[in-house]
Amino acid sequence: MTPDRRLISIFRSSKKEEMYVYVDKKQGVGALPEALLQLFGKPQHVFDLLLTKDKPLARADAAEVMSAIDEKGFYLQMPSIQDDYMMDVVRAREQRPAVGRKDQDD
Repeated sequence: MTPDRRLISIFRSSKKEEMYVYVDKKQGVGALPEALLQLFGKPQHVFDLLLTKDKPLARADAAEVMSAIDEKGFYLQMPSIQDDYMMDVVRAREQRPAVGRKDQDD
């Protein structure tokens, strides 16, 4: 049975922007599966939070987070598809020269 409240720690990925893992604070990241850590990279602590089932979170459902921590020992928050798409657009624009822009050396 999922407790009504839980103290959790949130870590961000060192490999992927906007990827976070939520774990029970007492457990920490020591019990995370090796396959997850290879994808995630070195966990970087963001903050600790007292989580309740009805607590609003920006991109996750608190009850779902708590349930996943009970069942798997962690909750993985993936980047949104839209965020990935927009980052790809920005990167593509940065790699192309601006049309009609003359170099300063001309």
